Amino acid sequence: MMLEVALIDVLPGSEDAFETAYRGVKEALASSPGLISVRMTRGVETETRFVLLVEWDSLAAHQAFRDSDRYAVWRGGIGPHFANPPRIEHFTDVAGG
Repeated sequence: MMLEVALIDVLPGSEDAFETAYRGVKEALASSPGLISVRMTRGVETETRFVLLVEWDSLAAHQAFRDSDRYAVWRGGIGPHFANPPRIEHFTDVAGG
């Protein structure tokens, strides 16, 4: 299992529009082969900051999503609200954790 963490800053004033756009394209991500779970959170102190948490069964599954038509739908829906490109990192569980 691999956890993708994306730190997303949206344009000030577009927070609600971003949430609506996310709900509109979430299925493009959620229906991807190899996806285990997806969760979007919104900052409390910084309302323009969102964190996307996606569990994939492998890095290859994530890359297959990035290479698919689903990604174009996903990015096309939420991308216009980005203040800058998201910061994305991948994590694996610590043994015994």
